[in-house]
Amino acid sequence: MTMDVLPLWLIFVLTTLLIVAATEGGYLLGKKARSTSADEKESPVGAISGTVLALLAFILAFTFGIVSDRYDMRKELVREQAAAIRTAYERSDFLPEPQSTEAQILYLEYIDILVRAGSEGFLADLPALITDMEAIQAQLWDMAVANVQAGDNSDISAIYAESINEVTNILATRIAVSLQARMPIGIWVVLYALTILAMASVGYQAAIADSSRTWAMVLMAMAFSVVIVVIAALDDPARGYLPVSQKPLTDLQAQMSAADGQTLPPESLRLAVWTGPLSIDVGAKGELWA
Repeated sequence: MTMDVLPLWLIFVLTTLLIVAATEGGYLLGKKARSTSADEKESPVGAISGTVLALLAFILAFTFGIVSDRYDMRKELVREQAAAIRTAYERSDFLPEPQSTEAQILYLEYIDILVRAGSEGFLADLPALITDMEAIQAQLWDMAVANVQAGDNSDISAIYAESINEVTNILATRIAVSLQARMPIGIWVVLYALTILAMASVGYQAAIADSSRTWAMVLMAMAFSVVIVVIAALDDPARGYLPVSQKPLTDLQAQMSAADGQTLPPESLRLAVWTGPLSIDVGAKGELWA
């Protein structure tokens, strides 16, 4: 279970309401404590509240660091994937004919599928598109193996086989990082638990200080909710709100198509590539698999 089961706007609303409720609960508890005991002082309560808020700030920084690092990794993998496909495509020239032409056709089909997988109209077909790319990788590998078995044991053949392995490995890594690596539910539970405790301590301190309720509490709740929503958006790239640029792949597609004399697909198909899990909403917006 992850936070992607809820839309971002609902996460924002629910988190804001939860924080406001926690603050109000702490305030009511503080009022009761103040009316029943005159020994309750603001200074120690303020120190405790500050400590809990510091812990909340730590867990927010910790969770944001996790999703931010994964976001940077996705950007790096896009560049690496474009470079790997370009290298393998160029090295396919060393294959004998007709294998060389067949391999280049397969690479063109591969990157077309890769780019098409990011189109909004193809979101529902993402599992099938991934399967198609893996099938093309298997064809390219079988072709390289057949070339070696035919007697070509040169270093060039070994280098080309290494290029195919690189393309395969990067695809597997992108699937793992973008589609499978998600924030553990335990971290979300800890984050929300600390948020509730911290906001309750703020309300409790306000009551002990004999302060009246203020709309600033709502603004504080909204501010914390925005941070949590950003974390949720980074954790689930399929939401499309914080996409990674896929320009290295679309540029490579244009170069390969021009070199082969082909016409690029319509602009609507030349979008970015995957950003989220296989179980995505067909109506989702934005770039897929960044």
